[in-house]
Amino acid sequence: METFLFTSESVNEGHPDKLCDQISDAVLDACLEQDPDSKVACETCTKTNMVMVFGEITTKAKVDYEKIVRDTCRAIGFVSDDVGLDADKCKVLVNIEQQSPDIAQGVMALHQRPEEIGAGDGPYVWKNGTCPWLRPDGKTQVTVEYYNDNGAMVPEHVIKPVIPEKYLDEKTIFHLNPSGRFVIGGPHGDAGLTGRKIIIDTYGGWGAHGGGAFSGKDPTKVDRSGAYIVRQAAKSIVANGLARRCIVQVSYAIGVPEPLSVFVDTYGTGKIPDKEILKIVKENFDFRPGMITINLDLKRGGNSRFLKTAAYGHFGRDDPDFTWEVVKPLKWEKPQA
Repeated sequence: METFLFTSESVNEGHPDKLCDQISDAVLDACLEQDPDSKVACETCTKTNMVMVFGEITTKAKVDYEKIVRDTCRAIGFVSDDVGLDADKCKVLVNIEQQSPDIAQGVMALHQRPEEIGAGDGPYVWKNGTCPWLRPDGKTQVTVEYYNDNGAMVPEHVIKPVIPEKYLDEKTIFHLNPSGRFVIGGPHGDAGLTGRKIIIDTYGGWGAHGGGAFSGKDPTKVDRSGAYIVRQAAKSIVANGLARRCIVQVSYAIGVPEPLSVFVDTYGTGKIPDKEILKIVKENFDFRPGMITINLDLKRGGNSRFLKTAAYGHFGRDDPDFTWEVVKPLKWEKPQA
């Protein structure tokens, strides 16, 4: 049986880029909680002793952006310069403007009904004290061995030892932090920016990615809502037994409600032809941005909903707020044997 290894990485919530993702989504949560119709495109950047939030936000919500920044940094564990950033002493810059009128009219145009909306381009604690000496910033890499079963990539096991025991002896050389001392992390070690960990946010390099980041964007931005609905569609196809592996793609033009295209590929694992599966997908999923927002309840704020997505991935998690993970029953007739 032929197998192969595939490696993906993840970073902790204290990685500078992930810190920025979480701040941007914390701002989104705050806006949606007060005004579900908020239009948010919030970016964050950080470097030594400084955090800046900037972008375009149109909302009726009264939001204290500086407080959100400090609360989020503090909750992640940035409580002193020693760990990379001091939430209470760092400089916070805010440069938020309203959404461009060109984009606003393209998204809303003359339409108010959800089906006609066009595409628009609180403290919490993660760590459980298992390793109290760990600081907020960190990175993890996992390798999985797969075998190809007629197009379906089946995981065999996670590779635990990097080097098999039989290859280890007294002459073996270990490289631990080979570049030397490595304890300076967070924004003190590296600059951070929203949207630079999009592969970690999704499928670790295994699945395709449209290229647009998710964090800090309200549901009219199909970078986010479009990725959520195709996730639900692909997951539902596999869960309903239509295929063992599947990818779904959807594309849009700004200001146009209907998608330009919907594409399905089951990599040869489909129980029926892909064109038939595509027909089932189109019958069961509404890819218009306004309807995605309703069907996945994406305007609902509270419970740090989108903040939770901004670290450790948007997909594959068991959380009732992740409505795109809910499998939708699909009706189809299995071919006669």
